[in-house]
Amino acid sequence: MNGTASSGQNTSVVADEPSSPKGKEGGGASFETLIPIRWGDLDARQHLNNTLYFRLMEEGRIQAFHRIGAEGRTSEGIILASIGCDFLRSLTYPATARVTHRVARIGRSSLDMEVLIERSDEPGVLYARGREVIVWVNYESGKSMPWPEAVLAHLRVS
Repeated sequence: MNGTASSGQNTSVVADEPSSPKGKEGGGASFETLIPIRWGDLDARQHLNNTLYFRLMEEGRIQAFHRIGAEGRTSEGIILASIGCDFLRSLTYPATARVTHRVARIGRSSLDMEVLIERSDEPGVLYARGREVIVWVNYESGKSMPWPEAVLAHLRVS
């Protein structure tokens, strides 16, 4: 499925095998988002500021969960429990980042995602590799809860 989010970035959801499956339940879907790099995102050395890699991961994550109907709920949804990033190459302007989230492990109420950041005009050349732990929670109680079956269906294979 391909689509365009309201912010103008393109998001697609594709079935994919995780690059490094972890956990007994295995991995699942892969979500791709194209995000233009803005000139104002650069640092004094004309590279994408390191904090913006986290913004790219955030935008891709939120768009992916929004597309499968798991973002924007009022009483339950996702929270980011952990995030990390390895900076491999410097992104420069002009460019469009391809941010790919791959479900690596699905647990009862959490999942691990691998995040790959590339330039759209250089497929297969990694600029950054990230990892995220996402938890499904009841927002009122603040407690984790099992993934809804409808969400799991999209996370396992989309």
